[in-house]
Amino acid sequence: MSASNNVMVLYTGGTIGMQASANGLAPASGFEARMREQLAVQPSPAWRFREMAPLIDSANMTPGYWQRLRTAVVEAVDDGCDAVLILHGTDTLAYSAAAMSFQLLGLPVPVVFTGSMLPAGVPDSDAWENVSGALQALGAGLSAGVHLHFHGETMAPTACAKVRSFGRNPFAALNRQGGVARAESIPAALDYRQPKTLASVGVLPLVPGIGAAQLDALIGSGIQALVLECFGSGTGPSDNPEFLASLERAQAQGVVVVAITQCHEGGVALDVYEAGSRLRGVGVLSGGGMTREAAFGKLNALLGAGLDSDDVRRLAQTNLCGELG
Repeated sequence: MSASNNVMVLYTGGTIGMQASANGLAPASGFEARMREQLAVQPSPAWRFREMAPLIDSANMTPGYWQRLRTAVVEAVDDGCDAVLILHGTDTLAYSAAAMSFQLLGLPVPVVFTGSMLPAGVPDSDAWENVSGALQALGAGLSAGVHLHFHGETMAPTACAKVRSFGRNPFAALNRQGGVARAESIPAALDYRQPKTLASVGVLPLVPGIGAAQLDALIGSGIQALVLECFGSGTGPSDNPEFLASLERAQAQGVVVVAITQCHEGGVALDVYEAGSRLRGVGVLSGGGMTREAAFGKLNALLGAGLDSDDVRRLAQTNLCGELG
């Protein structure tokens, strides 16, 4: 974990740089000048600045934007930067940080995501605290790979989520458990230098009484993979033959279905209950301790790498960067 001395700052928009408009707070250019003025007297590694286009409210983040971010990170590293700081809105920051963990597998430098709950310059804003803290963490030395830094804490993005819509500490590490060893090597197709195509991944939380019609509609929409948010340790409506038949059709169509838990702690173990083992019996894979954010980002990366279905299914259950718990 060597100290970073040449950081690229990628500004995507988000609350941190927003300014008032006729319709409320909106992303605004000019953040580099404000950042240089604010941090002029604070110790930090040298940094450069790149404004992404378009600047967005993070509610408008997409997997397509993640691909542009991946390209920008690789370009920065090729240009001599030894770290990257990404300024991002908080609403989807955990999704983006988790997704980039898989988009940038094998990257030899650290990447840190941060943002703020209040815009820079307003009373009691946490903007400069987070930016300065992230830069200082990089200056002290972080391991290669993707990190999330907020309110003085650096977290693994594949194991955390935004759990509060208020206050200075909206992110928390989740106690997820999967008990799976990490892969010994990264498949060549997943290396950070390999571009990824866009994939179509759906997410379906189970609720009491959910039927096959909703599942059929999602599978029929053309998705390539589905994150199935199950109850407890990985259970679902196993006494509903139509629902199980729909999952079986998904497997026959090549749709990869990965089960995760809706619980904040723990993980999926499909063989604990009959209601879980029946899901495995129709092709559902265990997502171990993956969060929704990690599972969604991982499946986008696996499918976007052009891997065949067997490899996607195998790697979905292989711990690549701590996501399975």
